[in-house]
Amino acid sequence: MTAAPLLDSALTARVGRARATAVAALLAARDGAPHWTGELSASALSTATAVTALTLVARGDHATAARAKDTIRRGYAWLAQNQNADGGWGDTTRSFSNISTTTLVWAAFGVAPEPSSAFAANVAAAERWLTAAAGSLEPARLVAAIERRYGRDRTFSIPILTMCALCGRLGEHAEGWNRVRQLPFELAALPQAWFGALQLPVVSYALPALIAIGQVRHGLGPTANPILHWLRERCRVRTLAKLTQLQPPNGGFLEAIPLTSFVTMSLAALDLRTHPVVQRGVAFLLASARSDGSWPIDTNLATWVTTLSVNALATAENPPSLSDTDRHAIRDWLQRQQLRQTHAYTLAAPGGWAWTDLPGGVPDADDTAGAILALSQLDGNDPATRAALHAGARWLLDLQNRDGGIPTFCRGWGKLPFDRSSPDITAHAIRAWVAIRTHAPVALQPRLATALARAGKFLRRTQRTDGAWVPLWFGHQQDAHDENPLYGTARVIPALCALGAHTDSATTASLARAVAWLSARQNTDGGWSGAAGAPSSLEETALALEALANAWPRLAVAVDSPICAAHQTALACGTAWLCSEVECGRWHEPAPIGFYFAKLWYFEKLYPLIFATGALSALERAVSLSAEAKVGRGSV
Repeated sequence: MTAAPLLDSALTARVGRARATAVAALLAARDGAPHWTGELSASALSTATAVTALTLVARGDHATAARAKDTIRRGYAWLAQNQNADGGWGDTTRSFSNISTTTLVWAAFGVAPEPSSAFAANVAAAERWLTAAAGSLEPARLVAAIERRYGRDRTFSIPILTMCALCGRLGEHAEGWNRVRQLPFELAALPQAWFGALQLPVVSYALPALIAIGQVRHGLGPTANPILHWLRERCRVRTLAKLTQLQPPNGGFLEAIPLTSFVTMSLAALDLRTHPVVQRGVAFLLASARSDGSWPIDTNLATWVTTLSVNALATAENPPSLSDTDRHAIRDWLQRQQLRQTHAYTLAAPGGWAWTDLPGGVPDADDTAGAILALSQLDGNDPATRAALHAGARWLLDLQNRDGGIPTFCRGWGKLPFDRSSPDITAHAIRAWVAIRTHAPVALQPRLATALARAGKFLRRTQRTDGAWVPLWFGHQQDAHDENPLYGTARVIPALCALGAHTDSATTASLARAVAWLSARQNTDGGWSGAAGAPSSLEETALALEALANAWPRLAVAVDSPICAAHQTALACGTAWLCSEVECGRWHEPAPIGFYFAKLWYFEKLYPLIFATGALSALERAVSLSAEAKVGRGSV
């Protein structure tokens, strides 16, 4: 039988108009460059750590004091002006107050160059908030509250407490340092290839913090154990050399302001203010400060937002959204971002992509998969592009963990966040492998087939009983566990669809459960949110719609099927919500759903444009397929 229209004619027309608006806005956001750069939200946490690092260096370095004076002043003023009404601070200007950011800002005010009276009201309000959140300002209570937030992952709790100790917020001298756990920086003197087996208490990207914070804890609060003390003294020079080796030429570790700030302030506290690592860190912090006095959590996500944009614009329309000139310019730019040498930071092999075009980037699975998909869309037949695609596919294959899933940076490093397999990144890798499978070298075909089968099993195994998946890099502030199962599920569904003819009955059943969960999770206004009962957001609604539109051709087995009926109703109501947002101009406002390392929230101004364009493109394709296809009962 012929399927009923997916959307009625009036709504289909609105989709076309909304997509034209979204495409025009997304293309204009390139600002004449051969790629997209985007803009990350200002971060109170980054600003607090940056001004503290600069202040501590400036105290003993007159040159830095002269260079950084105005930047420090603007940073403290921005913090004072952007305090939440409840007295705390969140990670972004649209975030709820949290104990990590509020503690760091409160600590930063403890070393502010201005008289204490200048920020007395801000400090008093912060102390009221912290007292309510932690039970009291007594250091032991505060330390316990910070450690509870992060559990056994010490990647961020120890840096927070280190900054508190440096700012005098944990007690005087030895008393304060006794409250900070010692990081085993001496392990960094061992061969880097051993780090995965060592199961360090920090994730792979945090080696600079392990070294610098471990050293300052040892230097200002040394152990009484004579053997350990001797060992750490012996390892100081060697691990500082390792730290120097890990630092990129622009000074920004991972392009991350908090990580670079923690390293810089720690070494400054050891009177190493003229050390090259500190001086390059200062240069990076000064260069990344914004004119309003704030800092973002990372410099930019240029490669990530460029690949997302290209994949959102992908469509069968004629003429295409991108001209041949634009396609070739973006293609060439993306090819230049592929890492061609073993990376000093993680020892990653050549072939991957980082999230940014800047030197602090590190190759990772999500961006490598995104680049493969984008280059496949831009010019998959170009010989140079194919070589890049095949190298990227091999890089992802080599990263696959024993459980069949894909981690972020390092294969088999550990069980901490970003080093373990995750469903959203695994789903992205599946789509990338499927995209290059038809033209992959013969020798690569068996590996691709095996990897796809193992990755599919991983996704089925990690699906929750309710049908959803929890992602790694995105969350929701109103979820009790900071999770965003909507994002995770919306990213896995297209991967299950991409498996196509190779999908078995178990995967089809998994897809049906996921679609049913997503349809049932819709808000009454037609939109979606990552947290049950929370207001709908543009990003999350668009992600849900794109996933449902991708799944429609696979699951539309009969118009009277309960799953199909709910699926179609969800698509129609969600499409109306999204079109209304575009039509009234509200769709440009980003929501803080980005979840950076160590539970840091962010928003990115391009996400609404990218995700809306992707959803509207997917809806147009689904409507076209629905109009052309004859769907027989019982077929998939």
